Amino acid sequence: MKQGSFVKNIRQYTMLIALVGIWLIFSILTQGVFISPRNLSNLFLQTAAVAVITIGMTLIIVTRNIDLSVGSVAAFTGAIAAFINVRMGWPAHTAILLACAAGLLIGVWHGFWIAYRMVPAFIVTLASMMIFRGAVLGITQGATIAPLSPGFKGLGQNYIAPHISIWIGVTAILLYIVLGFYKRFKRSKFGFTVSPLIKEAAKMILISAAIAAFFFILVKNRGVPYSVFLVLLLAVVFNFMSRQTVFGRQLYAIGGNPDAASLSGINIQRRVMMLYVLFGVLTAVGGLVLTARLNAATTSAGQGMELDVIAASVIGGTSLMGGEGTIWGSVIGALIMASLDNGMSLMDTNITYQYIIKGMILLLAVWVDIATRKRT
Repeated sequence: MKQGSFVKNIRQYTMLIALVGIWLIFSILTQGVFISPRNLSNLFLQTAAVAVITIGMTLIIVTRNIDLSVGSVAAFTGAIAAFINVRMGWPAHTAILLACAAGLLIGVWHGFWIAYRMVPAFIVTLASMMIFRGAVLGITQGATIAPLSPGFKGLGQNYIAPHISIWIGVTAILLYIVLGFYKRFKRSKFGFTVSPLIKEAAKMILISAAIAAFFFILVKNRGVPYSVFLVLLLAVVFNFMSRQTVFGRQLYAIGGNPDAASLSGINIQRRVMMLYVLFGVLTAVGGLVLTARLNAATTSAGQGMELDVIAASVIGGTSLMGGEGTIWGSVIGALIMASLDNGMSLMDTNITYQYIIKGMILLLAVWVDIATRKRT
């Protein structure tokens, strides 16, 4: 195997190995409490809001941009929905739609300044971080808005029935296997190199076993949470978009080499604008999931979320240098961050050490990215 290919595979699977290692360590240190179905189900539930936003942040970073406002925007859109639902008494679906519309407008605002006025994304979103944090205080008037209606709260707290969850898991495995063989057939048909059938089959068995274990854990508790199902659905859609559509491939081209992308006819301004609009909606969805899980809109909601989202993307293999990153890798990165929080909380680790450990892991992830890029 060539060195470049070897390094690429290492980058792809290191985070998965790290996740398994973290789970094993915490399972031993907590005497099995961490690995219990109830705790893991809660872990997936707690990861959902960050994971939704991380999916979009991956593509933002791929294009060599950033968004520091996600925590404030998530809190702002969640506060809007809670205000409409609780204070105004409007139904949950109306509150959710209006919050998503607010997220879309915020995306337009960011895209206008970043794409068409050439203001660095760091500055634009840093300003928005302060603006929308102030707006949250204005909407809530410094007080918690609660409780939400059952329909709204269900987005973050309800579960799909276990028997239906089983069928979702079986369908996911079958689709993965069928699409895997279809992709292999298409590559062979057009004369592209394919990996040996035994290696491909072994990979499918391992990933199918991981999917089965994931759904088994959820079914063993109460079924698949609505918010976790939403994360899986968004991950599938955005993974397809990033890998199989012209828009997605152009985003990677922009991040890989902006000058070459421009010379090849890609309208960079329009693509960045579209991406930030899309990301604004995703951030709103993440804010809705967070608000629904808490059953309240609070003034402190989303504080520090931007650090968790960026760290999850980078730990998941997204390069801050642009042009590289995967949706599923970033979802695993979000799960790693949540696993660290959950495991250290179960061990009653001092918050001081929790921040230090998470910061060191982020630094290590960036160093690994830089080191592996130098070798390729």
